Amino acid sequence: MPLVLATDDSGGPEIFASVQGEGPSVGRPVAFMRLSRCNLACVWCDTAYTWHFEGDNRPHHDGVTFERKANQVTLDEDEVAARITQLGQDRLVITGGEPLLQAPALAKLLDLLPGISVEIETNGTTKAPPRLDIRIDQFNVSPKLAHSGNPADLALLPERLDAYATDPRAFFKFVIAEPSDVDEVLTLHDRYRFKPGHVFLMPEGTDSETLREREKWLADLCLKHGFRMSDRLHIHLFGDTRGT
Repeated sequence: MPLVLATDDSGGPEIFASVQGEGPSVGRPVAFMRLSRCNLACVWCDTAYTWHFEGDNRPHHDGVTFERKANQVTLDEDEVAARITQLGQDRLVITGGEPLLQAPALAKLLDLLPGISVEIETNGTTKAPPRLDIRIDQFNVSPKLAHSGNPADLALLPERLDAYATDPRAFFKFVIAEPSDVDEVLTLHDRYRFKPGHVFLMPEGTDSETLREREKWLADLCLKHGFRMSDRLHIHLFGDTRGT
């Protein structure tokens, strides 16, 4: 079963080496692979080219839709493994879209990469089957709050959040646009009892000025509630661009 990847600006698969820009591994050199397709639709999503294709009527703040053929590429697992190996990194970040929608192909891919450690970026609504789960070293779970535009009955699934909350590999990264968004994080924290040190608050934004302005008040909220704060390092380094 081949993998369906997002494309970079040249039309090739979005597989590249960079430093992790968010969450607990920020600054770490890694290989990245971005897969296409998502089961949610965040109005502020900065990778809408992975899901907001022509004919998709789910809302997005800029209203832009993308041609599917120009923004997806399908590759066999052995070719993907070769491209990742050529990057020379010992850790792989698999992102999307929602990567766990392609769990069977991912499991086959990781069989071809036995020496690499793996992070999965997930929205927390899906489950890795055992063959894939055993290869995951870290889950970066980003549950979507109300301001994402996703209804809670699709985005916040109790069975899945209970499972991730009790998994020591799982870290939670909440996108925050307004101070009031943190109230929803506190409600979720009270319900699921996330592990101390495993909750990150990250400002929503795709330019340095917006991120810095929001981090000013977000830092105070992290101090008040004992959460960690995540920057978006890649935005400061490269801007809102593909393949970075």
